[in-house]
Amino acid sequence: MKPMGPIPPEFAAQTGALTIAGRNAEAWMEGREGPVFVYDRAIVASRVARFRAAFPSIDLHYAIKANPFAPLLAAMAPMVDGFDVASAGELAKVSSLGKPISFAGPGKRDSELTAAIVAGVTLNLESEGEAHRALTIADGLGVRPRLAVRVNPDVELRGSGMKMGGRPSPFGIDAERVPALVRELIAVGADWRGFHIYAGSQALDPQAIIDTQAATIALAARLADEAGHAPPLVNLGGGFGVPYFAGDKPLPVETVGQALEQALASRPAILAGSRFAIELGRWLVAEAGVYLARVIDRKNSGGETFLILDGGLHHQLAASGNFGTVVRRNYPLAVAHAMGAEAVETVSVVGPLCTPLDRLGDRVALPAARVGDIVAIFLAGAYGATASPAAFLGHPPADEIIGGSA
Repeated sequence: MKPMGPIPPEFAAQTGALTIAGRNAEAWMEGREGPVFVYDRAIVASRVARFRAAFPSIDLHYAIKANPFAPLLAAMAPMVDGFDVASAGELAKVSSLGKPISFAGPGKRDSELTAAIVAGVTLNLESEGEAHRALTIADGLGVRPRLAVRVNPDVELRGSGMKMGGRPSPFGIDAERVPALVRELIAVGADWRGFHIYAGSQALDPQAIIDTQAATIALAARLADEAGHAPPLVNLGGGFGVPYFAGDKPLPVETVGQALEQALASRPAILAGSRFAIELGRWLVAEAGVYLARVIDRKNSGGETFLILDGGLHHQLAASGNFGTVVRRNYPLAVAHAMGAEAVETVSVVGPLCTPLDRLGDRVALPAARVGDIVAIFLAGAYGATASPAAFLGHPPADEIIGGSA
């Protein structure tokens, strides 16, 4: 038997039939031929409220790469201060929602730069070459572009799942070259919007985040001093993790928030008039989503029991361990009609695909599940449907639904 990660708190105490956003799993699956992602907007709202209480002076931006489901974005628009996008396709999803937008990503096409400039989006510049292309495009349009500089910081976020600083990187401009570019942008009349400094993601160590945020503030002040200009906004990145696996503990954001507020209270004078933002994705939405799939077969092979579902890694790649996970570990999952019930068997939960990679639960202890029962895979609200190879082997996509009230 191998352990599973912790079920999110909104579901962990349930007994009997799993309820998501006020309806049980069977009701969400009724009339559907295949799996479904269900997102509870009330859980998202609770995460936003918790952030607001912990970080009262900080803007909250949602990185829509975590989950760009259109009804979810519409629900989040009144809750957040801005959206961060990484492509023209993502830009189109939020352009009508009435919120400030920033655009990051190391490979922006000229057409994407043009669309962003025309729409008044803040471009987070990833290189001097991208800066010069953006300035040329803006000059041709007769538009003053909104340009921020994404910094490749000389620090990394310790313990993060994906480190994005402190090393050579396709993301951002090396810190020592940033001041010269800022001076150039301002000299040619661009609307310089500040710094975007992102050091890593999926961190659960509060002290590592506290230390990184303090280093980021110091770095922003140093770069501003060297450039001779104060940044209107400093995007501190995010990196807040969620507990996916056995042994993971929830991030105490209140501890992080208290430390950040103290750090900002004594920040260097050149940053006195700057606003600060945190850009979050998975921390806001991961625990709000549940992936539901039915058991279509049970089989025994070599003494091991397999539950074969009608959904798998083509919908929920991350739960299979094939989305940036070095060691394959089990997401939390449950038999949807038996929440809180005693585990009576050890099974491997697999999908329908012709690949041994399609394993959603590796030798996990569960209550008995029969053909036709629903298995719930939690933490499916981030990097689920759109981060998975939906076209692989020609199976149909999963439905997505949002329920609950904010």
